[in-house]
Amino acid sequence: MTTDPEADADLRIALRGKRVGLREFRTEDVDDSLAVVGDDRVTRFLSFDSRDREQARELIDGVITRARALPRSEYYLAVTLPGYDSLVGFVRLGLTGVKAAKLGYAIAADHWGNGYATDATRTMLAFAFERLDLRRVTAAIGPDNPASITVVQRLGFTPEGRLRDHVFTNGAWRDSLLYSLLQPEWPGAQR
Repeated sequence: MTTDPEADADLRIALRGKRVGLREFRTEDVDDSLAVVGDDRVTRFLSFDSRDREQARELIDGVITRARALPRSEYYLAVTLPGYDSLVGFVRLGLTGVKAAKLGYAIAADHWGNGYATDATRTMLAFAFERLDLRRVTAAIGPDNPASITVVQRLGFTPEGRLRDHVFTNGAWRDSLLYSLLQPEWPGAQR
């Protein structure tokens, strides 16, 4: 199915994977989000330092505002578990260029090792390629994050190279490994 991203800009997105659900952020997500964006165990792998409650609130307010923008420039969704509405992580597609997006995701450390990042990412990729009709999705991952590298490799991403001094976080510059997945390579693609 092909969907015009601009036509979807005002729709509330709710997606279901095998193990997780994805939904739009809400203002009441601030406290739950701190288990992700306020935890040094998680943010050491992200492109920003840990945030306090006020910074988490500002982040969520910004996400909610951008979700209403026309045209929509990102799909930043909360990751939830079946039967629970509180978030355990996030997954994000930042639209870039023509039919392209940058992928990001994080799961609260207390929920690592359950396949939630893989399922959330797989669910978002299905949305990207099947509903938004994107051609290319990239992910930039720190070389010291083997769990995240495993996620993208498991989903069929191809390594493209190393971005030197790509991110300044936790007081130092960090390289990123760049991966990409093209629509024809997506398992759900029509061949």
